[in-house]
Amino acid sequence: MENKGVDAAKKRKKATDPIEVEKADSGQEVVIEEVAGSDEVEMNIARILEKIERFTQQVSELLEAGKTMFKDLSAEFEERMIGIHREQIEKWQHEIKELRSLDALNEEANARLHNAQYLLRSIHVDSSS
Repeated sequence: MENKGVDAAKKRKKATDPIEVEKADSGQEVVIEEVAGSDEVEMNIARILEKIERFTQQVSELLEAGKTMFKDLSAEFEERMIGIHREQIEKWQHEIKELRSLDALNEEANARLHNAQYLLRSIHVDSSS
C-alpha cells in the first residue's frame, strides 16, 4: 500500500517536472512547466509570462528608485544635522564669549570698587589723624 502512494507521488512529480527554473530578482524561483496544450493555452501562458516579466521589471525599477530616494534623503538628513550642529555650537561659542566679556567687566568693576575702598580708607585714616 505504501508503494502505491509513493508510485503515485512519483508519477505526479514526473507529470509536473519543470523544464525551466528561473530565479526572479527577489530570489524566488519561478517554475515554468511545459505541458502540451492548444494554441490558445500557449497564448495565455505567453501572456502570463509577459506579465511576470513586466512585473519583475517594475519591481526592479521600484527598488532602484527606492534606493536612490533613500540615498538622497540620507544625504539631505546628514547635511541638515551637520547644519543644526554647527548652529548650536556657534550659539554656545557666542554665549562663552559673552560670559567672558561680562566676567572681564565684572573684574574691572571689582577692581575699581577695591580702589575706591582703598581711597576711602586712606581718606578716613588721614582725617582721623
